[in-house]
Order: sequence, then C-alpha cells, then structure tokens
Amino acid sequence: MNPEDIKILLVDDEPDILEIISYSLKNAGYNVYTAKNGIEAVKQTEKIEPHLIILDVMMPEMDGIEACEIIRNTQKIKHTLITFLSARGEDYSKIAGFNAGADDYITKPIKPKILLSKVKSLLRRISIDQAEIIEIGNLIIDRSSYKVSHEGKEINLPRKEFELLYLLASKPGKVFKRDYILESVWGKDVVVGDRTIDVHIRKLREKIEHTFFKTVKGVGYKFAI
Repeated sequence: MNPEDIKILLVDDEPDILEIISYSLKNAGYNVYTAKNGIEAVKQTEKIEPHLIILDVMMPEMDGIEACEIIRNTQKIKHTLITFLSARGEDYSKIAGFNAGADDYITKPIKPKILLSKVKSLLRRISIDQAEIIEIGNLIIDRSSYKVSHEGKEINLPRKEFELLYLLASKPGKVFKRDYILESVWGKDVVVGDRTIDVHIRKLREKIEHTFFKTVKGVGYKFAI
C-alpha cells in the first residue's frame, strides 16, 4: 500500500510529541490523526479505522494499556496494528503492552527517521493482496476481513491466531520452522516466550479442527489436509 492510502492514529498527551511526530509522518505521505488520551483514542479508532495506532502508555483519563485492551476486544477494530511509544522502558511495562495486544513497543526518545523505519516495518504486515481468500475443504480464511469460517460456522480469532492460521494454511503440507513463524507473525523486534507458538496452536486446535495442525518435533508446525 502507498503511504497516502495509510491512516495512522497518533496518541499522546504531550503536544510537542504530537506536533513533531505528526510532522514527520505527514512528510512521509501518511494520513495522520491525533488523540490526547485513551478515551479519545478508542473513539477515533472506531470512527476512522486506522491501519496503525502509535500509542503512549502514561496518559490522563485512560492510559494506553487500557485503551489497547478495549480496541483488541472490539470486533470492528481489533485487527488494527498497534505499537506503544513510551518513555517507560522497563521490562514489565513492555510485557504489559504486549499482553494488552500490542504488535510492537518502542521506547522514547527515538529519532524521527528511526521511528519512520519502524512504522514502515510494521506496515509491511498488511497484506499486499487484501482480497486473498484461502479455501481448504470446509475451511475459509478471508484475509481482507480477517474472517474465518469452518463448516459454515464463523470463528472469531484474535489477530495473532489469525496470522498464524493464515501462514500455515497458505502452504498446506509445508513445514514452517519455529523461527520463521515467530518472525512472520510476531516480527523480528518483538521478544516473546518460547511457548508462545505452542499456546496459539493449542487455541487454534480448540477453535477449529485439531487435525489440521501437525507438530513436527524439533522443527515446527505444518497445516495438514
């Protein structure tokens, strides 16, 4: 997607931060919207449905963690990309951010050029072909709407579970190594636990057909038909 097709919501209670980062993003061609707290962020997200939200943690009225959780639990907007941009660099703050559903966590201060690079990296996760649909028997995976149906029943999946399912089902029978899965679904810069993939596979087995997901010991997983 071209920058002019991308909507970014920037959320921070510091006017200087909003001004500086907005200027940098607009110069790069993006459509930029702003909010000053978590409550405004949720309302703006529901209204404009941005592709990416850059979200501060510490804000008045509603902090970024709570706002992120609300967005992730709202069906219409739960698949929006979210990265935190915060001066809170402690491990527990980052863990709280990822547990709330963030795709990335960036620590302030950061140079505008580096932030732009991070933004471009995140936006690469948006499918180039948003209309692509995978059909395997009674399983239908629609990337354009993030919808999954199995045997005629619609299944709502969180973003990471959907991305993992889409990756494996894109090439049935192919064994995907664990490192490749982590990089493709969670990104290079995101640190997650060793059991993260296993937990998400377990959830997919519970929600869809468990025989679809085969473990290849010591290597990774494959989608079996």
